[in-house]
Amino acid sequence: MNELTVRITQRKEEADGICSFELVADSAAALPAFTAGAHIDVHVAPGLVRQYSLCNDPAETGRYRIAVLREPASRGGSAGMHERVRVGDRLQVSAPRNHFPLAPATRSLLLAGGIGVTPILAMATTLHRAGSAFEMHYCGRSRHRMAFVDELARSAFAAQVQVHADDGAPEQRLDAEQLLSQPDADTHLYVCGPSGFMDHVLDTARRLGWPESRLHREYFAGTVTASENDAAFDVRVASSGLVLRVPSDQRVIDVLAAHGVEVPVSCESGVCGTCLTRVLEGTPDHRDSFLTDSERQANDQFTPCCSRACSPLLVLDL
Repeated sequence: MNELTVRITQRKEEADGICSFELVADSAAALPAFTAGAHIDVHVAPGLVRQYSLCNDPAETGRYRIAVLREPASRGGSAGMHERVRVGDRLQVSAPRNHFPLAPATRSLLLAGGIGVTPILAMATTLHRAGSAFEMHYCGRSRHRMAFVDELARSAFAAQVQVHADDGAPEQRLDAEQLLSQPDADTHLYVCGPSGFMDHVLDTARRLGWPESRLHREYFAGTVTASENDAAFDVRVASSGLVLRVPSDQRVIDVLAAHGVEVPVSCESGVCGTCLTRVLEGTPDHRDSFLTDSERQANDQFTPCCSRACSPLLVLDL
């Protein structure tokens, strides 16, 4: 994957615990274009790569903007961005990738929870410019912990945005049941934020008759958990016939790497899809937050950074 060197030209406290960073190319070369919903991989420190959504207007060609929530249980990514990255610093980033694109639709319903506002903000900007019908709902625990609230209030599409704070008046809180009660034939739903928020929105939509094809989501953190019932299994590398045992306490990518079979990885928590690998035989035990339900049911690909096997053997297209 091509990497870019960027320079930090602005750092801003957007809300309690949330800091935005403006990135520009550290050369005369233009930054690669991106579309709403895209993210970049940021090399926060040697061996430490994190994914952050681009939240500025995709029509802008001279800069990228990301916003980072300081996680209390940070594994180094958000803490590194908040504590070490300053204006003038240079970082390595990937070209933008988009696993959360806007689909053609008569109307779009955008739901953001907390830091999940970042890709949703770019979507709202894009839809407004295109003259497309949309409605945006932004939820958070309290307004002082919600980034870009003032920016949204000043935007040209402010009338299409509703802010819902948990500590606000009861009547302004999000009523997902009411909002999703009438699934129009050509309305697409986009949701991003904490897992609990997203699961609530998506489960409500499904129960009310929204088809899976019109539900779009992006998780910011994996929900992978090990189980005491995890069993060992084998993987076979199709190109060489090499068969490797994956113990109950090891990951597929680690076993493969130990035997010289490298699979590109980034988040290592089943969120980004970088390590997605085709499965030629066997049944994966999907533990990612990247694949859709229909993609999981096909059982022809899996994320070896976190997923395991339901069958004794997986044959991998490697």
